[in-house]
Amino acid sequence: TPAGTVPTAATALPSCIVRPGLTEGPYFVDGKLDRTDIRSDPASGAVSAGVPLTLTFAVSRVSGSACSGLAGAVVDLWQCDALGVYSDVGGSGAGKKFLRGFQRTDAAGQARFTTVYPGWYPGRTVHLHFKIRSGAQEFTSQLFFDDALSDTVFTQAPYAQRGARTTRNANDGIYGQSGRQLTLQCVPAGTGYAATFDIGLAF
Repeated sequence: TPAGTVPTAATALPSCIVRPGLTEGPYFVDGKLDRTDIRSDPASGAVSAGVPLTLTFAVSRVSGSACSGLAGAVVDLWQCDALGVYSDVGGSGAGKKFLRGFQRTDAAGQARFTTVYPGWYPGRTVHLHFKIRSGAQEFTSQLFFDDALSDTVFTQAPYAQRGARTTRNANDGIYGQSGRQLTLQCVPAGTGYAATFDIGLAF
């Protein structure tokens, strides 16, 4: 099964999960920030405020109906902050590098990040961006959140100062492109949340 496609009914479903690719979006910057905790801006040391989120990627290589952990793959993660601002792309985030970074998967194919629950900006539902690179191949997609959980998180500071969000999962065109397969299952962890995202790739 090619990377980024969903197996058909006639195809044996692998034990890992193949996910759909989605648009990269305009905000990917290859900042070469090798770090687990992506909350801070490396230059100033300022840490992005927000509800803590621990996100683990479990990346597998799919071969027929078999899966094996994909070691040494580069997993890039980038997102907006609690107020909907991206770093390094102009505006108030220009020249900064908060909420960006990458990790290499370990022998089991896992890469773990410490970040914050993302905020929102007009026209998009709540989401994160990620890219997985192995050799000359890459896969890019987005991750989403349950609307009810976002509603709960956004009652807290600093999210609450943004007011009611304008776009939810149901009326986000990108989420509509198989976003249900890309929605994180978050569980409470300390003062925040944790989630593991399983993905199988054909490379």
